[in-house]
Amino acid sequence: MIQPRALPRLLGSLLLVAAAGICAIGAGPAPAQSVSTPRPLGQIVPAPASVRPGGAPYTLTPFTRIRVDDDSREARQIGTYLARILRPSTGYALPVTGDHAPGGIRLRLSTHDRALGDEGYRLQSSPAGLTLTARKPAGLFHAVQTLRQLLPAAVERDSRERGPWQIAGGTITDAPRYAYRGAMLDVSRHFFTVDQVKLYIDQLALYKINKLHLHLSDDQGWRIAIDSWPRLATYGGSTQVGGGRGGYYTKAQYKEILRHAASRYLEVVPEIDMPGHTNAALASYAELNCSGIAPPLYTGMDVGFSSLCVPKAVTYDFVDDVVRELAALTPGKYLHIGGDEAHSTSHADYVAFMDKVQPIVAKYGKTVVGWHQLTGATPAKGALAQYWGLDDTSDEEKAQVARAAQNGTGLILSPADRIYLDMKYNKDTPLGLDWAGFVEVRRAYDWDPAAYLPGAPASAVAGVEAPLWSETISTSDHIEFMAFPRVVGVAELGWSPASTHDWEAYRVRLAAQGPRLAALGIDFYRSPQVPWPAG
Repeated sequence: MIQPRALPRLLGSLLLVAAAGICAIGAGPAPAQSVSTPRPLGQIVPAPASVRPGGAPYTLTPFTRIRVDDDSREARQIGTYLARILRPSTGYALPVTGDHAPGGIRLRLSTHDRALGDEGYRLQSSPAGLTLTARKPAGLFHAVQTLRQLLPAAVERDSRERGPWQIAGGTITDAPRYAYRGAMLDVSRHFFTVDQVKLYIDQLALYKINKLHLHLSDDQGWRIAIDSWPRLATYGGSTQVGGGRGGYYTKAQYKEILRHAASRYLEVVPEIDMPGHTNAALASYAELNCSGIAPPLYTGMDVGFSSLCVPKAVTYDFVDDVVRELAALTPGKYLHIGGDEAHSTSHADYVAFMDKVQPIVAKYGKTVVGWHQLTGATPAKGALAQYWGLDDTSDEEKAQVARAAQNGTGLILSPADRIYLDMKYNKDTPLGLDWAGFVEVRRAYDWDPAAYLPGAPASAVAGVEAPLWSETISTSDHIEFMAFPRVVGVAELGWSPASTHDWEAYRVRLAAQGPRLAALGIDFYRSPQVPWPAG
């Protein structure tokens, strides 16, 4: 269950925005909706694929039970997760049971409903009961997130709140547009604790994000214990940008993050950035340098000055050990090998390095992900290239990525001037950088991944990912302010059908998320582009 760090009572009476497309879309705040009126089924984020409203609402009562009608351990865990969210605010016992009596909230897995895919679900609401159906547990978990959003925002508080707790009548049938819907957290420039990462996971899960990309190494810090090269963490992880104390995850702590992510149906994608962005490793082991001399630890913000020594055999012993240990820890499919801003590595060395490193990743059972510069070499079969260029990146560079996509390389789209969450909203934003320009909420939302990269087949797009680099980010409040609400729009780009994509409708649905974010204690940016409810 999400454990908010602070639950401010910003709203004396809960203010909900009217249904998308009905309320005014001017600059002023959206009109309030009566707390006794259920939220319209379609007024959630991400927008669902299909909504069929109709009939009277379902109402939670002190007698409501959560029924899990199969033998799935995961389904029961999801039912328990739901109960833990609802109990504090409603005050209801909400027992999780396996009985088949009618009524209550029913969670069911139906392997025969193939149209729902691996992550889709169906939510059916009527006065007689509320049924959540999915083919697989991930879909059932996503259905719970929809259920949360359909209840009043006060349901997220950890104190007893006033109802009624109603779900509008009708049916939602929903499944994601893309299988890869990610967010990246840079724990190398500034280190974040296990609890801070777990909190971010909880927040992302509400919006059906399913990948957490952890940037575990960079010039400023190495953040994962590697038994065969222990100084990487103990020395290379001892500092961060600005000279703070840094930190690293033990293997047990990394596994704790993985377990928590798995319980929220997020797959962790670990990244070891190479051959550049490697000063922390080079400082830890002199033999990784072509000169044999270790540089000092680095606490600045410049990029492009470091490189592993491509000709040395020990470099590949190092890579093999790191990949082997990290792959053994990580149950997910992907391992990210970086590859960006290798300005101190010649092109020939870069190609040679990638030709040797990608087979190592495959040897340990993982699929390569790399920043889009990987397409300047030869991406391995099945690899994903993560595009982080700008709208005005050179046609030549875009064409290189598009050719790789035409030849079978999948794409994760992370255009920096669209969805880099560390970019300032405007010139007055106290955190973040602006090298890619200012990125307001509309700019982050108002683009189509399928049509973004000229020449790249729409079928090559695996999904989207919103990176949050941490040069200026050092606390959970910082993460929240820079990520929210932009990451909510990225989640919709990844999940919702292209046909639902409309800024004017989205900004109204996003505005309705304001009270929920506040109830969760999320310190979000109140963009003037969004008609947030007054209060």
